[in-house]
Amino acid sequence: MSCSKIVPLIFIALVKFVFCEALLRHYEFFVKEASYTRLCETKNILTVNGQFPGPPLYVHKGDTIYVKVHNNGRYNITIHWHGVKQPRNPWSDGPEYVTQCPIQPGDSFNYKIIFSMEVGTLWWHAHSDWSRATVHGAIVVHPQPGTPSPYPEPDQEVPIIFGEWWKMDVMEVLQEFVASGGAPRDSDAYTINGQPGDLYPCSSQGTFKLNVEYGKRYILRMVNAAMNEILFFAIANHSLTVVGADGMYTKQLTKEYVVIAPGQTLDCIFEANQVRPGSRYYMAARAYASASQLSFDNTTTTGILQYGSNGSLVITTTPPILPYLPDYNDTTAAFNFLGSLRNLDSLLFPLDAYDLKIYSTVSINTFPCRNDSCAGPNGTRLAASMNNISYESPSVDILRAYYYHINGVFNPHFPDVPPLYYNFTGDNLPLYLLTPKKATKVKVLEYLTKVEMVFQGTSLVAGLDHPMHLHGFNFYIVGWGFGNYDEKKDPLNYNLVDPPFRNTVIVPINGWVAIRFRASNPGVWFMHCHLERHLTWGMNTVFIVKNGKQPQESMLPPPVHMPRC
Repeated sequence: MSCSKIVPLIFIALVKFVFCEALLRHYEFFVKEASYTRLCETKNILTVNGQFPGPPLYVHKGDTIYVKVHNNGRYNITIHWHGVKQPRNPWSDGPEYVTQCPIQPGDSFNYKIIFSMEVGTLWWHAHSDWSRATVHGAIVVHPQPGTPSPYPEPDQEVPIIFGEWWKMDVMEVLQEFVASGGAPRDSDAYTINGQPGDLYPCSSQGTFKLNVEYGKRYILRMVNAAMNEILFFAIANHSLTVVGADGMYTKQLTKEYVVIAPGQTLDCIFEANQVRPGSRYYMAARAYASASQLSFDNTTTTGILQYGSNGSLVITTTPPILPYLPDYNDTTAAFNFLGSLRNLDSLLFPLDAYDLKIYSTVSINTFPCRNDSCAGPNGTRLAASMNNISYESPSVDILRAYYYHINGVFNPHFPDVPPLYYNFTGDNLPLYLLTPKKATKVKVLEYLTKVEMVFQGTSLVAGLDHPMHLHGFNFYIVGWGFGNYDEKKDPLNYNLVDPPFRNTVIVPINGWVAIRFRASNPGVWFMHCHLERHLTWGMNTVFIVKNGKQPQESMLPPPVHMPRC
């Protein structure tokens, strides 16, 4: 069994911790809001250890670590360990009012993070309000010592974290967004490792730069921490070979560009194969935003790949070369990449049958607004739903209510089918479905149930892509397509041999995607769209996986000190 460690990581406060190595060591860190200058302006942002992005965690497969989070900020906060299965341990999963009440200012909570099958890149982020805009960082899970990776060993690994930056405080962006009833204001920039890049004003000095040497191999550990946009990414004159996605190995896939949604991670290897010392190349990312009728941040963030010789950087004034990136609305390019990913490892369970099928629409909706004064269509308030239910967050976390049998917190009857079958992606839509029902409905699963879930996008209000994330699990993406799902024809084309094994999947604009997972992790697990505006609007639900018959098939007991409500 791996040694448990209390990681030297402080969230927004002073913390003492012990790091389990050959000798125990003690550390102290002081943390407060930090001042950062971007786009010619300086503002204070919420940070972890004074860093933006926050510090990466490095662990080995199968480790258990402890992170004490002390909140010295102005707002409630929680931390989610995105992609970590947390077997039998939902208590430390992190989404507010799902598995815990938030950590209030001045309080702390000790998270126990249990790694199991994961290997590669994951990430941590705040899971309360919109704090994750600046409170996030990478998790790198190395194989167990002595276990080789299934790809050539790189000479260097480099975290690449994409983010979004607003000139105003992100909590003010959220408050303005909610009050208006419309869409949030677009961000002012995307970032690579916290820097917008030198295509933005006043940003050239801080542009992220990666120094490389000819003939060496590098692995980019990419995280999309952006709040509301799927991104294209490429490096000029260099191909990217994907070897991992969402903390799992993939079959090697070499492309000129990749697509990464909020919540997703990719491990990409590239060879430094340009001969001329001093040559420079842009790495660049910009939005894939298929719904052209909606506004979005259409800027491009850049970093610079620069070649040195014998470990020394060669100074040059030659401007970097920009890579080719598909157009923002190039859905074909996006899904040519996404549809090419394949799982490397053996299947964890047979995919030729399932016990339960859930068919869920994912839609943008509206609610009436007093005096038609909101910023949604025709003065309405925008909303979102799954099976026409707009998730309503309770005031007591669902995990506590389930474990302690507190009545009235949630309804256990999330429906398996939508309220009406119609041409989901057509133009002639049933108007009464524009207004969803508000509820806190969850789906209860028996232990080891094999589930197929089909997400069906709709064109209610607007057809959009939706990156859907499931906590506590990875799932096999067995099929996808455009238009309406056909339950007789489409399963005939499922990939049941080597489907990608991910924790976040993009439902294509006016299309569908089918996933399969086995309910082998007892607990309470959030499912939601990872576009933050859609989560805020209610495109969420919760799975409760019941205990099995054996002690090792049951949820662990709660820690002594959970945050108070």
